[in-house]
Amino acid sequence: MIFLTVGTQLPFDRLVRSVDDWAATHPDMTVVAQIGAVGTEGYHPKHMESRASMPSAEYDQMCRDARLIIAHAGTGSFIKAQTVGTPILAMPRKGALGEHRNDHQMATAAHFKNRSGIHIVHEDTEMAAAIDTLLAQKPERVELSLFAEESLTTKIRSVVFAKG
Repeated sequence: MIFLTVGTQLPFDRLVRSVDDWAATHPDMTVVAQIGAVGTEGYHPKHMESRASMPSAEYDQMCRDARLIIAHAGTGSFIKAQTVGTPILAMPRKGALGEHRNDHQMATAAHFKNRSGIHIVHEDTEMAAAIDTLLAQKPERVELSLFAEESLTTKIRSVVFAKG
């Protein structure tokens, strides 16, 4: 199963349409999408299950159960994917296209792009090939710990509890 999420603040038609186009040619793959409130003018998927939002427990379960998460390049999306250990394919929203107020998601994508389990595309035309490539690979499950590494906590303790 592929889980597409665009967050709850703004719709992201360019991303949703590109994944829906891919889903049309892959009817054997289940794609579930959380697409936000798109309204009557926005794009409504035809080849995948979609809803505006979902309860947090269901969202978390979708992220855990998915073979691949596809998302906008929001920090929360990267952290969630890394926390549950599911690979993520992200496309940043572009301010110039009216998808967000500015291009901060471009900066976020650039910052996270070299992390294991995080994959970035910038154009909707790249989405189908990226999905196919990632699904053809052995799933990589890289989990981000909910706790800091011991070396970091040891260093913080040495500073906080230093005699001086």
